[in-house]
Amino acid sequence: MRRHTTADDTFKGVFLPYWTYDADTASRYNGMRGVNYTVTVGSGENRRTETRIRWTPVSGRVARVFDDVLVPSSHSLPSVYLSRLSPWDLENQRPYADEYLAGYISEAYQVPLAEGFTEAKQIMRQVIERDVRRSIGGDHQKITRLETQYDDTTFKHVLLPTYLSAFRWKDRVYRFVVNARTGEVQGERPTSVWKVMVLIFLGVILAGLIAWGLGAMGVFDG
Repeated sequence: MRRHTTADDTFKGVFLPYWTYDADTASRYNGMRGVNYTVTVGSGENRRTETRIRWTPVSGRVARVFDDVLVPSSHSLPSVYLSRLSPWDLENQRPYADEYLAGYISEAYQVPLAEGFTEAKQIMRQVIERDVRRSIGGDHQKITRLETQYDDTTFKHVLLPTYLSAFRWKDRVYRFVVNARTGEVQGERPTSVWKVMVLIFLGVILAGLIAWGLGAMGVFDG
């Protein structure tokens, strides 16, 4: 039985559809700021220093302008792979023209505008949460409430150039996509259990050799 073959098809140039969203955001938050401090506990041989956290309630506001938040609107590959193809050099994007599609396949969008904006807000929220944590400060942060208002929201439907292909391994076809602007590759790949076990075995041997070498130098001597 043939277990491995070359690609099942040649590379296909495909313009994949994306939504891009712009928004001015203003967020209000409540949370807790944690500051580390140390105390000495115990006595005699049990005397030791412990690090504890002093929590203080905080509240505030942060604002951020988002420009061209990309959301894939294709189901050709899982969105996690398409999202990792960035950056896309969107500042050099050109208006649509039929001649740009010569020799390429063009996909129609498969994710509705409202659904795409819901995903875009999740992407924005991750950035906003980082802004909030910086605003809270301290050594630790907890966000207990976060409300965001989105203003001046706009969107565009864009087509981005990629190459799609696939290969067969052990009777399964794995698909992958290439960013035609940067060469970034994302997609599915086989996992060899045998190779993983070999790597784990070699790692155990290497860890043992390192431990033996440190012991020989007296690093672990009392």
